[in-house]
Amino acid sequence: MKKKLMIYSLAGLVAVSAIAAISVTNSKAQNQGSPMSNMHPGDASMEGMQHGESSMQGMQHGKSSENPHNGHSTETQAISAQAKLTASKDITPKTPVKLLIDVQDSAGKSITNFETFQEKLMHLIIVSDNLQFFSHIHPTYKGNGRFEVDANFPASGSYTLLSDYKPAGQKEQVSVMKKQVPGNSLPAPAIDFNRAQTFEDTKVNLSFSQPKIKAGEEVTLMFDLQQKSNNKPITDLQPYLGERGHLVILKQSSPLTRADYIHAHAMKDSPDGQVQFMTSFPQPGKYKLWGQFNRNGKIVIADFWVNVL
Repeated sequence: MKKKLMIYSLAGLVAVSAIAAISVTNSKAQNQGSPMSNMHPGDASMEGMQHGESSMQGMQHGKSSENPHNGHSTETQAISAQAKLTASKDITPKTPVKLLIDVQDSAGKSITNFETFQEKLMHLIIVSDNLQFFSHIHPTYKGNGRFEVDANFPASGSYTLLSDYKPAGQKEQVSVMKKQVPGNSLPAPAIDFNRAQTFEDTKVNLSFSQPKIKAGEEVTLMFDLQQKSNNKPITDLQPYLGERGHLVILKQSSPLTRADYIHAHAMKDSPDGQVQFMTSFPQPGKYKLWGQFNRNGKIVIADFWVNVL
């Protein structure tokens, strides 16, 4: 009996020694191998915040579709550039004002080389925040990352400017800028979902490839263009910016952001008198769209509201 007790005691001592040795080994490994061991208590949370920011940028860098006719939402574009707007603070409605746009990288250094897309180095979309005013103009490149253009703001109120450009070797980028025109803005009229409208001498009928537009689903938008005088398909459609038409879409939102912007490309196989665009709407809501078409040198702007479920 005494021999058994001695054996049990020795076994217990061996087990305790082994556990202690393992504990010391693990403690040394943690102290030597983990970078967190050298951090102050607040450092761990700081690193977590930085990782979160990187993840958010990664979502924005992803590309949602490889279909060349799809519109791009700016949530899916690389954000490695920024545009800074310089303009007079005292803007008078209906009076031309010079806009200076400086394109820089994330470190604030001027981006100097750009690639032409849709026949231009930069496309500048100006809209009133109530989406009643739309302008699509093309700033002139002056070098060292600076673009210049004269713009006209029709009324007092808040405006959003979306500069669409392509730094050399990079994806197409969109930067959002804001401008306030002094004075009291007029209330926006009620939204009209009518899909048949007349713009001077052009009748435009808008239809879709499906009866209801649902967020996240591809849809084809079809613009039927007719001569007002005889209701026949137009025969004088010319390329605009290298394509059969141009389409800008913005979601009704406050404030307007990159995520609300869609730029769709016309499909090349549209029938005569019709221009088709394929795109998808990322979220439910009300969207304003502006189709631009070149009738023998005269640009027709056809604007419509659509509701996305």
